[in-house]
Amino acid sequence: MVGRIPVIDVEPVLEAGTNNPTESRHLPVKAALGEPFPVSATVFREGHDRLGAEVVLVGPDGVRRPPVRMQALPARDRFTVDRYEAWVSADAEGPWAYEIHAWSSPLGTWFHDAGIKIRAGVDVELMFAEGRLLFERVLAGGGLTAAEQTTVEAAIAAAADDQRPVEARLAQLESPEVVSTLEAHPLRDLLTVEGPFPVYVDRPRALFGSWYEFFPRSEGATYDPATGEVTSGTFRTAAERLPAVAAMGFDVIYLPPIHPIGEVNRKGPNNTVLPDGEPTPPDWKGSPWAIGSKDGGHDAVHPDLGTIRDFDAFVAAAKALDLEVALDLALQCAPDHPWVATHPEWFTTRADGSIAYAENPPKKYQDIYPVNFDNDPAGISAEVLRVVRHWMAHGVRIFRVDNPHTKPVAFWQWLLAEVRRTDPDVLFLAEAFTKPPMLQTLGAIGFHQSYTYFTWRTEKVDVEDYLREVSQESAHRVRPNFFVNTPDILHEFLQYGGPAAFRIRAVLAAMSSPSWGMYAGYELGEHVAVKPGSEEYLDSEKYQIRVRDWTTATGATNGNGLTAYVTRLNAIRRAHPALQLLRNLHLHQAEDDHVVCWSKRAGRDTVIVVLSLDPHQVRESMVHLDLAALGLEPGTSFTVHDELTGGEWTWGEHDYVRLDPAQPAHILTVKEHL
Repeated sequence: MVGRIPVIDVEPVLEAGTNNPTESRHLPVKAALGEPFPVSATVFREGHDRLGAEVVLVGPDGVRRPPVRMQALPARDRFTVDRYEAWVSADAEGPWAYEIHAWSSPLGTWFHDAGIKIRAGVDVELMFAEGRLLFERVLAGGGLTAAEQTTVEAAIAAAADDQRPVEARLAQLESPEVVSTLEAHPLRDLLTVEGPFPVYVDRPRALFGSWYEFFPRSEGATYDPATGEVTSGTFRTAAERLPAVAAMGFDVIYLPPIHPIGEVNRKGPNNTVLPDGEPTPPDWKGSPWAIGSKDGGHDAVHPDLGTIRDFDAFVAAAKALDLEVALDLALQCAPDHPWVATHPEWFTTRADGSIAYAENPPKKYQDIYPVNFDNDPAGISAEVLRVVRHWMAHGVRIFRVDNPHTKPVAFWQWLLAEVRRTDPDVLFLAEAFTKPPMLQTLGAIGFHQSYTYFTWRTEKVDVEDYLREVSQESAHRVRPNFFVNTPDILHEFLQYGGPAAFRIRAVLAAMSSPSWGMYAGYELGEHVAVKPGSEEYLDSEKYQIRVRDWTTATGATNGNGLTAYVTRLNAIRRAHPALQLLRNLHLHQAEDDHVVCWSKRAGRDTVIVVLSLDPHQVRESMVHLDLAALGLEPGTSFTVHDELTGGEWTWGEHDYVRLDPAQPAHILTVKEHL
């Protein structure tokens, strides 16, 4: 039922879609510790009396925090009148809620009417008398400081003193001291409470972090040119690479599956498939996503990588460098996975009696059996939870989930809730390259982060639309993680754009999203696809061990200085709180159709990014800044510092930029107002 003061169209709210009347009809919206997020609603009432509204956060302890007053928003059209908003933030992790309190404001009504009537000489003493009664109600309500009490008492005396000039009495009642005191202690008549609406507040890493992905079997791997033999890296050799990853400023080291790899239908280099009946060559290493063999399944490590103790040592080495280990959770099996023998009912049997392998036409994965969650869902769920807890016990607190959109949403909702119930610090990233409804729903039911369509947004209109979407329209349900490349995706922009393309995409990801990621080889400028029109790497690391010369990554040869560039981007992110938030992104106008501009602001920290999307030629443009979005008054001039070059300039509302492929971006911090 609508309240006495109607509060409608509340945002952010996530509908649960449940058909169980005992369950909440709302899912918790996303927030992180200390992260400001907006709450808005349409609030109105009959007639012309004034009203007020505020947001009240309710903590995990059930205690209501001090209210935050909602402010009226400018109407954009006839559908957005009477819209109010407040930005709030939580001071502890866990399950929160927010309420919207709305009320009739007799003080607001009086100030409006008195300002008109008294100046017009209408009902002058009656208006002063009514004001005095309202001020006395404020005084009787208590909670005022000594200074506030003195201010209100003086206002009461002025309202009652008919010997003073009317103008002087009204001026005193409308003084900033009186108005601010009464705004801090409003009279709330006809109070209406809407809510509670659930919010879950995660640890900061759910919102902010820089991810680096590598294959342990490639790190420290060796190649013998005499025999052509490649020797796998191990957890111990991979740990030797961790200081370099940490030095680049990354926070999370993400490992693809580390489990035994199936031997049946094993894939060869560049996804090569053997004709039926031919034995697998001994140098074929197979895909880590073809999980399971005689050596074990999802709770085992590949013998070539070492032992579980070696994995524990790797996790400890990462922790010593302030790196968190994220592990791939891929719920699929090789044909010789132990589950196939012990639980054949967990898979799909075809009409000829064979188990169906995975397909994503035109791609075929003969080395992988998908798990069928419609067969024994309780048994499968229990086993997956056991596997997840196994790795949690070995220090893994982040999981990157492979293809979650091919498993039931209800399963993920249950699994994530079970883990959150006992270990709320454990995070899950969804590799949800899928249709928008599935991607958005996976975020809504509990995934902390998600891969996105960022990779395919390269044109200006698409980039701006997508930045607006992820930072404003969907931020309450999906946290984006902008990966610039993955073992599956080498976009043509990187294939043909040269080193400038790698800089452009890194700046776009790292400066617009609080979480971004990079797959090993990016800093080397690896850009060759298996064939024209494909997004697969040539000699993809998914199917073979890749021996790299990391000494080139720090120089100007293969890497073209990309390691230093990425390191600088991560340092800028860590130094500026504004870049560690999602919902604060604001787009500005750039006249050139290959230049984008956005800003982020947190308190006094303001960052402006101007980026060319053209990796091939110089771009010149005028940039028109929305000074209000920067917290500046119209006409303000200010000093900006370029975090990439060290240059400083005086900027204002309209500014000229020249960007070239060698330096395609300005990352500007506002130093001082002039």
